[in-house]
Amino acid sequence: MSRTTLVEAPDEVTAAVPVVPRRQRPARRWRRVVSPVALVLGWELAARTGLLAAEKLPAPSDVLATGARLSRDGTLGIHLLDSLTRAGAGLLIGGLLALVLGTVAGLLRLGDDLVDPPVQMARMLPHLGLVPLLIIWVGIGESLKISLVALGAFFPIYFNTYAGIRDIDERLVEAARTCGLGQAARLRHVVLPGALPSLFLGLRLAIGAAWLSLVVGEQVNAQTGIGFLMMEAREFSQTDVVVLGLLVYALLGLISDSALRVLERRMLTWRRGLRAT
Repeated sequence: MSRTTLVEAPDEVTAAVPVVPRRQRPARRWRRVVSPVALVLGWELAARTGLLAAEKLPAPSDVLATGARLSRDGTLGIHLLDSLTRAGAGLLIGGLLALVLGTVAGLLRLGDDLVDPPVQMARMLPHLGLVPLLIIWVGIGESLKISLVALGAFFPIYFNTYAGIRDIDERLVEAARTCGLGQAARLRHVVLPGALPSLFLGLRLAIGAAWLSLVVGEQVNAQTGIGFLMMEAREFSQTDVVVLGLLVYALLGLISDSALRVLERRMLTWRRGLRAT
């Protein structure tokens, strides 16, 4: 007697699996350069047709020719290196001090009571208006330039560090404590990642303030630097050199901000924000 075995096929379970669209790169990145190129071309055309006087605003091609000439003889490189050194030293000093004080004020109640009130008072003072007082305190040498850059970088980093720590959801910290994470582990895995977006914003603002402070600082008894180069050119009515200095400052700010954006994207890969459409 043969036995027939019936094997029933299992019911198919249909699960609704969300389809996550792959992040696509913008198809038209070239659109970001259209307006700058159009502005430069309009500037060149206006200068060549006489709408802009050469002694007031020379053509971009003349400014580039001046930059090439100063680069070949080494003048631009010397001044640029000194400006970068001052900016780097000021950012390091002001940034580290702001990071330490912002962390202390953000994490500790005693630090908040002792550190934050005087910083809040000091931020109301325009740091560029402190030049006469800084001259009395530190003189008119390199210390003045570095101090101005440090002051310009301090406040954006301090306030964004403080705000980044205070904006962290306390429930995340409590959950980490419940999971058995110690103080150091909570700082590393909860507080630091949560505060990083605000910290990067503070760094970007600090870099802009640092370049602005450096422009002012290098116009006070300086012998080198892009600001000194511009002041010297002003004495001889060399408008092309003045405009070149402004373009160098603009390019330095753009390059530093772009580098920070790249670093931010790599360190904050877990964050998904709203994207423009």
